[in-house]
Amino acid sequence: MTDNELKELVAGLAVSQAKTAAQMARTDAQFARTEAQMARTDEKLEKMGISLGGITNNAGSITEEYFYNSMKEKPFLGGVKYDTVDRNIKGNFSKVRDEFDIVMYNGDSIALIECKSKAHENDLIKLIERKASNFKELFPYYKNYKIYLGLASFCFYDDLETMAKQNGVAILKQKGDVLVIEADNLKAY
Repeated sequence: MTDNELKELVAGLAVSQAKTAAQMARTDAQFARTEAQMARTDEKLEKMGISLGGITNNAGSITEEYFYNSMKEKPFLGGVKYDTVDRNIKGNFSKVRDEFDIVMYNGDSIALIECKSKAHENDLIKLIERKASNFKELFPYYKNYKIYLGLASFCFYDDLETMAKQNGVAILKQKGDVLVIEADNLKAY
């Protein structure tokens, strides 16, 4: 190889290296822009998750409030009268942790009411398979009480209602004249 050929080769390599460095700089800049966009997207998704979680929690609170007020007003389930109606009873013992939306008590019976804005089959299965046994384990004072189950929801589908009835679980849903109007101080405008 001659000196000129060697010089041309080195010059060509230098040009290629400069092009490669420029391309790497553009790639690094694009990567930085992509990374920044991903961070903004992650932040938006997190905010949306918080918002959707808040909506879900609000719907659950509304459902619980409605059925709690209804049961407090008329503390009966399946012909059994209850003396006390509580809500959001939490228990944590050993490896068992659970929350009970509505719990109704009398001298020998407990009613556990699970509230869902829209009930699904897995809600019923969880209620049947875990809630009663968890309650007895978390609150051993009531271990000899009869425990009745109820699923309260604003929205049921027919198969779920049938399944609940077949398993001896009460169905609680809104119907008809349940509106309370307080208008003693009504004023015309």
